[in-house]
Amino acid sequence: MSRIRSKNTLIEKTVFKYLRKNRVYFVCHHSKIPGKPDIARPRDKKAIFIDGDFWHGYDFKQRRDKLPPYWVAKISNNIARDKKCRNELAHQGWSILRIWEHEIEKNEVVTMKKIYKFLKDTKS
Repeated sequence: MSRIRSKNTLIEKTVFKYLRKNRVYFVCHHSKIPGKPDIARPRDKKAIFIDGDFWHGYDFKQRRDKLPPYWVAKISNNIARDKKCRNELAHQGWSILRIWEHEIEKNEVVTMKKIYKFLKDTKS
């Protein structure tokens, strides 16, 4: 597992490149923000998490019975940590957007527009 990247994955780099190209200010993996969001705008209190499908439990209920106990525990802990982080940020007044890896892979243009709109929208 040492080769599994927790940040600066190919998907994240794709999003970072798009935002920089469109001159959107953001910080990556800000260590002082709970959960270290992949993308954050601290002044606007906006955070974006780009979640890997396997690691964060997309379709976990359907896959759970097919996984070894180690992975069930690992993914369950990740899901619980994500929920705790989301609640903590919401309590602090942050707007949060969670993007699944497969959303970007399936339709990159639509997902990038969704991210851009979220960061630029002052009503969020």
